[in-house]
Amino acid sequence: MGDLEGVDAVILAGGLGTRIRGVLGDLPKVLAPVNRRPFLDHLLDQLAALGVGRAILALGVGADRVLAHLAGRPLPLPVVSVVESAPLGTAGALRLAIAAGTTDPLLVLNGDTWLEADFAAFLAAHRAAARLGSLLCVGVEDVARYGRIDTAPDGTVARFVEKDPDHRDPGLIHGGALLLSRAGLGALAGACGPSLERDFLARLPPGSLLAHAAAGARFIDIGTPDSLARAGTVLPGETTP
Repeated sequence: MGDLEGVDAVILAGGLGTRIRGVLGDLPKVLAPVNRRPFLDHLLDQLAALGVGRAILALGVGADRVLAHLAGRPLPLPVVSVVESAPLGTAGALRLAIAAGTTDPLLVLNGDTWLEADFAAFLAAHRAAARLGSLLCVGVEDVARYGRIDTAPDGTVARFVEKDPDHRDPGLIHGGALLLSRAGLGALAGACGPSLERDFLARLPPGSLLAHAAAGARFIDIGTPDSLARAGTVLPGETTP
């Protein structure tokens, strides 16, 4: 069936993309061209190859452009779109989208992040740990741009450290992939606040989240002009129709 065994995946793709608006204009970030293909097309191809059951797009600003892009074209896996009527933040968007998810766990992905890792090992570790959720973490040489994940001796998340431009050290960061169990989704539904990381994940009791460190992962986000320009060196090249 694939590394992710039919798990449903929510792609958080409703953000404003303010840092790269000078490059993209009003084009939604998830449609940013990388190697002559919209970033979303790369993501959907990857999820299909991993055996994801359905992709659930959590859309907001620019949703009409994304829906128009998807309409009338063959898709590599079933896609459901959930559109927020007003900006809800990442936590709010996920609360809206989870009603369309049917699997336990549910995979949650940042719509501006590309991550190549051993997802089968990630899923197995999540199930073995039996926590509310699991973060797929990657090691980077400079955590200043992303913030940092500190871990406890048992491999769970001890704390989320905010971005700090004065601390440019190696460390673990959240790689943009999260598995939430049904209990974790229930906790999210009862939580408040717009930010998935600050208002929900960081406020969970100690030991609630597994920090799964993915060895050898390839990771890039496309949230800045520089990283978008470099994404073509990481993502697959153009495919021939």
